[in-house]
This record gives sequence, structure tokens and C-alpha cells, in this order.
Amino acid sequence: MAQPVWDHPEPLTVESAPVPEYGSGSLADLLPTLAAGMGVPHQNATLTDLTPADRNCVFLIDGLGWEQLKAHPEEAPFMSSLLGSSRGGTGRPITAAYPATTATSLATVGTGLPPGVHGLPGYTVRNPATGELMNQLRWNPWTPPNVWQPYPTVFQLADAAGVHTAQVSSPTFQNTPLTKVALSGGTFHGRLSGEDRMDLAAEQLAAGDRSLVYTYYSEVDGKGHRFGVDSDPWRGQLMYVDRLVQRLAEQLPSRTALYVTADHGMIDIPFGEPHRIDFDEDWELRAGVALLGGEGRARHVYAVPGAASDVLTCWREVLGEQFWVASRDEAIAAGWFGPPDGIEERVYARIGDVVAAARDDVLLIASQREPKESSMLGNHGSMTPAEQLVPLLEVRS
Repeated sequence: MAQPVWDHPEPLTVESAPVPEYGSGSLADLLPTLAAGMGVPHQNATLTDLTPADRNCVFLIDGLGWEQLKAHPEEAPFMSSLLGSSRGGTGRPITAAYPATTATSLATVGTGLPPGVHGLPGYTVRNPATGELMNQLRWNPWTPPNVWQPYPTVFQLADAAGVHTAQVSSPTFQNTPLTKVALSGGTFHGRLSGEDRMDLAAEQLAAGDRSLVYTYYSEVDGKGHRFGVDSDPWRGQLMYVDRLVQRLAEQLPSRTALYVTADHGMIDIPFGEPHRIDFDEDWELRAGVALLGGEGRARHVYAVPGAASDVLTCWREVLGEQFWVASRDEAIAAGWFGPPDGIEERVYARIGDVVAAARDDVLLIASQREPKESSMLGNHGSMTPAEQLVPLLEVRS
């Protein structure tokens, strides 16, 4: 089989990765900015493009990146009409955190902290206390939530400050550990249908003079993983969620700002070589590796004792033209997980000895260890614009 011809023959430098805009334009800045505008103590309005409102609603659409939305105006006419409102009328997106994955992003949104502080820096990461991989989306194996992520959420701080606070989502998520550490505070309202969630979110906004309400929809992401971005099922979900956004916007009580955003975007990765590299079939990549964490486009690699330097060298040689490959300390110094001086000691060892983030249309699968994840067409996790940029559409009443 002919080898692919890449337009960047030299290994990618760590410094060339487009780092999330922590502290000025990321998901970590959204809730603190809204809360500061409502007078919640100790919250900073770092997303300076936004104007304070007495009532604020965040509608997070899982998997709907900025680039995907812009590419589908016919399927999403209402949200497309709001593109110019994004980020306080600048018409610009904000960024997710790194990695651009749901567990990391939801914790980033809910706590207002970067991954290097809240401590959910990937899909699966090593638990330093046990040496096991922990899936932070499914919370498996179980770990005490408030030990793993000890900080209060912005919702909890707002509730304590007298703001009417509520989450409106699927009943499935009410008691999950991820919800507890990332989104709890005030009252959780479980509703199965999207329409019911929109109607109840509007009611909850009107229930207080100052209100902070969060609502969520997951199936854009689900269809993207299974069928791919731009597939008919994905387009159908986009059409549906566009109607949900309009339904909520038309019911907003006075003095409300609605913000529509996402946890990450998505990119389709073709099946087969050269787009899918199988860790389980590659002896070079496996050499010296004790645990493989993260996901296909955002890997945490944990080396056997004494082998970290050799693993880094090998991974750069094998993947360095397609992935940004960094040591733990290099990734931290480059700001991948937040401001370098803010990475907490309890989080440090959760980050891989080697961190690999895909730049090209390529996926590092593990067909035997991760059969379900390895079979997905739509993927995310890295720092490319398709994955990292998310909208912050605004409707005010």
C-alpha cells in the first residue's frame, strides 16, 4: 500500500498546538462570567464580551461544534441566524478545554475551572492511588466523587448566594457521579423529551428574580459517533435541536440571556489505513507502555517505570508528523490543561507520561482494548478547529 504524502515532513512541535483560550474565551469562563454578573461572590467575568443579565440559561448541545453548525444552515436555520450573536455579538466561537471530550468539558463548564485544576483531564486517565484506568464519563471503577473533584460547582456557589438555580436534563443523569462533581447545585429536574426540557427551563428561569438554569441535549453527539457528521441521522438531530432552541428562545421571561453552546465539535475519520492506527497491533507503540488512556484523538500514555523517555521518543518518531506528541511536563508548560502554574499536584499524575493529540485525519485506536470506541466514525478530543471550537449563541429578552 502506498504511503501517504504529508505536507509537514518534520515532527509537529508542541508549541504549534492551538491551545484553548483559558481565562479569556473558553468554556471555563462562561459560568463564572454569568455568575459574576448576577452578583455571586468570588466569580470573575473573564469572558468580557458578555453583558450581564438577571436571568441566565445555558443550553449545552453535546457534540455541536462551531464548524459543523456553520456548514449546515439549511438544517439549523434558527441557530444559523444567531451566528453573529456568538460571544457577545463578536460573531466568534469560544473554545472547549483540552481534551475536547464530554467529561472534561462538562466539568470545565460546571466548575469554571480548567482540567488541570478540576482534575478530569480526559476520557480515561490513570488513578494514581490505584494504578487503574478510570473512565471519567462512566465513572468506572467507582471513585469517591468529592475526592476526585473537590471544588464546588458554580451552580452551588450561585445557589448559596440566593440565585434560583436549576438543571433540566434527562432523568438518567440525575444521580451520576459526573453530574455530582460537575453540574450539581440548586434543583435537578429530569425530563425525557426535549420539548419538556425547554418548557421547564423557561419556567425555571421565571421562578426567580435572579436565575441560573442549565439544560442539555445529547443525541447530536450520539448520532455523530455512530453515523458521522453530515449523515442523514446526524442532520435529523440537528434539525430537531434547532427547533428546541427556537422553542426555548420564544418562551424566555424578561431580563434573560440564553446561551447556546457545546462541549466539543466532531470530525469523521475514515476506516482503514492510513487513517486508523491500531495500538493493539503495533509493537513499536506498545513498547514500554503500561496503560493506554484517553481516546483515539487525545491519548494519555502511561509508561512502565523508567521508560517514559523512550516511549516519548518512539511515539514522536512513529506519530510525530500527524500528532502533537508531548511529555507530561511539555504539555503542561504549553498550557494544554490550563495555565501552567495552576496545575494541581493531585492532577499531575493523572496526565499521561506522554500526551498525544491528533492534528490530521487520523485516529489511534485500540481494537482489542476499546472495541466500541474503535468502531466509531465520528470522533473528537484534540485541538483542531473542528473539535475545539464551539458556539456561544445568544438570545436576550
